[in-house]
Amino acid sequence: MKVLVIGAGNMGFTYAEGMSTSSLLGNKKLKIYDTDPKKIEQLQEDERFQAYSNLEDCLPTADVVFIAVKPFHSETLFKEMIPLINEDQLFVSLMAGVTIQTIQEQLQAKKVVRTMPNLPAKVGKGVTSYTEAKSVSRIELLMVRNLLDTTGTSIHVETENFIDASTGISGSGPAYVFYFMQSMLEAARKMGFSEYDSKVLVSNTFEGAIELFNANKISPEGWIKKVASKGGTTQAAIDSMEDNNVKERIKDAAFAAFDRAVELGNK
Repeated sequence: MKVLVIGAGNMGFTYAEGMSTSSLLGNKKLKIYDTDPKKIEQLQEDERFQAYSNLEDCLPTADVVFIAVKPFHSETLFKEMIPLINEDQLFVSLMAGVTIQTIQEQLQAKKVVRTMPNLPAKVGKGVTSYTEAKSVSRIELLMVRNLLDTTGTSIHVETENFIDASTGISGSGPAYVFYFMQSMLEAARKMGFSEYDSKVLVSNTFEGAIELFNANKISPEGWIKKVASKGGTTQAAIDSMEDNNVKERIKDAAFAAFDRAVELGNK
């Protein structure tokens, strides 16, 4: 199978790296296209890829095409792609806020899968939600899932509303975690810890908490109860966050991202 990634930016290259190891490629290298000469030069030195700077040299022969460009570049890109595509090709969008219908209409293609990737895919810990147009077969969908799983795990959702919703949870979610981590790092440094010790304290605390959560069936609320004893230090911290309505503010942030994704899709 011939797989092409259009766009060698942060997300496109991340997914290209993962998919380059897929057994679905057989003995073929993953194809990757970009307009940046410096990126193409770097990619040409990477034995995992076949790099292209001209769409006509790679798009017509691709079986699956991953589109990983900024959404505002898509309309211009699609106009360039139209003369070079065929009805058997499957198009997988990694673009935020661009609906399946918009892609079908602007690209004049039927087989479209829309995804919501996330940044931890860079370290093989990504979670990608995806959904498909009616013209995509179950076999094609399974093939897409296998490719997406090379960067972590994937979740099939029934409608695009869940793609927008997952934007607010997993797509934007890493930034929420980093925001919380940054706050804890600043608190640690204010308490007198060095930058190195602050990083060790915070990063290992997050990593350990995730390990505990994944290794057991205990809910986050259950773990809080295990850690926070009445009148203790942890309870003082939880009380402070409850008094400041932190939980609701986090929910508000997730819904703000969700609403923005819907807004972008309606433009």
